[in-house]
Amino acid sequence: MKEMERANNVTEEPKNLKGGDELGFVELLEEKLNPPKEGEIVKGTIVKVVQDEVYIDIGAKSEGVAPKSEFKEEELEPGKEVFVYIDALDGRDGRTIVSKHKADFLRAWDKIKEAYQSNQTIEAKVLRTVKGGLMVEVFGVNAFLPGSQLDLTRVKNIPSYVGKTIPVKVIKINKARKNIVVSRREVLLEEQEKLRQKLMEIRPGDVIEGVVKNVTDFGAFVDIGGIDGLIYISELSWTKIGHPSEVVKPGDKVKVKVLEVDPENMKISLSLKLLQPHPWEKVKEKYPVGTTVRGTVKKIIDYGIFVELEPGIEGFVHISEMKWGKPPRHPSEVVKEGARVDVVVLNVDIEKQRISLGMKQAQPDPWALIEEKYPVGSIVKGVVKEFENYGAYIELEDGIEGFLHVADISWTQKFAKPEEALRKGQKLRLKVLKIDKKKRLLDLGLKHLSPNPWDEIEAKIPPGTHLKAPIKQITDKGVVVEVDKGLDGFVAVSHLQKKGDPAKNYQVGEELNLQVMKIEPKRKRILLSEREYYRAKEKEEVARYKPEPAKINLGEILQAELQRIEELKEEEEKSQEE
Repeated sequence: MKEMERANNVTEEPKNLKGGDELGFVELLEEKLNPPKEGEIVKGTIVKVVQDEVYIDIGAKSEGVAPKSEFKEEELEPGKEVFVYIDALDGRDGRTIVSKHKADFLRAWDKIKEAYQSNQTIEAKVLRTVKGGLMVEVFGVNAFLPGSQLDLTRVKNIPSYVGKTIPVKVIKINKARKNIVVSRREVLLEEQEKLRQKLMEIRPGDVIEGVVKNVTDFGAFVDIGGIDGLIYISELSWTKIGHPSEVVKPGDKVKVKVLEVDPENMKISLSLKLLQPHPWEKVKEKYPVGTTVRGTVKKIIDYGIFVELEPGIEGFVHISEMKWGKPPRHPSEVVKEGARVDVVVLNVDIEKQRISLGMKQAQPDPWALIEEKYPVGSIVKGVVKEFENYGAYIELEDGIEGFLHVADISWTQKFAKPEEALRKGQKLRLKVLKIDKKKRLLDLGLKHLSPNPWDEIEAKIPPGTHLKAPIKQITDKGVVVEVDKGLDGFVAVSHLQKKGDPAKNYQVGEELNLQVMKIEPKRKRILLSEREYYRAKEKEEVARYKPEPAKINLGEILQAELQRIEELKEEEEKSQEE
């Protein structure tokens, strides 16, 4: 431990004696009278380098010898001055043994201890890789940097740090063992915390300056005082760009607006475009909502058309805004590419850079005076345009359509589909039943052109009436017969005279004797029965041949009975006499 106690006893290099310099002579004399001692650190001069040893003049009676491995390559030159620690003045073979490592360690120890106690950040030069980490140099002495203390995350390529100078903190020291452990991770954690505190002072909406650090496919990273902020590609420009490099490059100084701050994950989202005037601000001023403009059809798609209002400015007309009334099946039915059309501006979305247009709004709305032109109860003319399950669409004029429900085609006939009674392109006279302005549709009726015949039908063929009718259709539930032209009746299987499958027992066109059972105007049907007809006929036949019952008089019966009793008494008296 004596060498540690004497660590501060450093003998300075003797000064050169110049002619007439009495002070230099005194110092030289003192050095001769006070030779170096063991345990001291002295400055010496390299005399020669042989094999694995370095010879150093330390002002003693013999030159000091130190291991060559303790010196850097650039220090191994004769004439170089170095500090060494005197291990022994009379060592092996009577030689003076010195150590550069010990001298470096003892001279640097106070600085290392101070850095450790005050948690200072110091610089370390990475010398080489060793087991478990790196060997670095701090204050001229070797220290160990564990791999786990190299970064905040696991480092895959540790050798890449060799030769670099990095900031570290001293996290462990042991003077007796000359053990020094340093950490770069602690420095990074401290810097990260400082940045987090700085980040917490930034608020969304703040305008800050920074330097573009890196450009990627998805955006640009900006250094704002040690903090990396990200400008997504969508926030670089109001117009669509292919790559961020079209707007910024590394090294560019930029002013940005803060969108979002996440101190926990050390993230900050920035915007460059928000500090620039939006190009569509002028578009909104030039094309206010309600303005009628003329444009060119540039593209037609299934659900609408794109109309160019001026070079670089296009609007979109949805198929539902192309014409009054029911939209066309495809936009090409109304316009062709290259056509000039009048459109009305419906909406301008600056953020999405979209203009919604309408073609029909540039034309008078035929529904504006619908109630005056087609009042309820009026008779109108129309053309069958399209069918759906429950009826047909009738076009009265361009932009005005009505709907004819299948139930409103005939008073007496029931149709499953409108196609059974109508055909596309057929011209009809109809009656307006209802006006629906919200749906922009008229409810029309065909049967309403004539009176409802069911009151007359009920009076003409009330229940119990017998009639003949030909079979019109045979189903598994019964047969449909034609009671009169346009008037059908139905005979259920249970009311047919012949039992079994109707298709086997009956033929289309065959006439049946039937009895009217029930009339249902709402369901447009007459229920008939073949069986009831023959039952009624059978009752008529039975009634025709049955004898008339005798009339009975109770008085006559009583008189006859008394007479018969008298006769019996007379016969008894005669038999007694006999």
